[in-house]
Amino acid sequence: MFTLPYTTFRKSMKETMRRIHDDADVMLVTNRDSADNVVVMSEDDYESLMETLRVQSNPDLHRRVLSGMRQSVEGTEEEYDEL
Repeated sequence: MFTLPYTTFRKSMKETMRRIHDDADVMLVTNRDSADNVVVMSEDDYESLMETLRVQSNPDLHRRVLSGMRQSVEGTEEEYDEL
């Protein structure tokens, strides 16, 4: 994560957004009042983060994902016919 003041971000927005996207980086945009600070990340990184939070906040789904990963490592995964 890197940090830029709001005025610097505003002046170099295009280049900074490209860096965030290309490097999968995250940026903290600071303001005079820290309550107004924001974090900027790529949409793909945001979607991935939200999906991770969704899976981890649902105990049943989390167990199923871990079970599938364990089966994959052990080579015991099951095959299903496509519908």
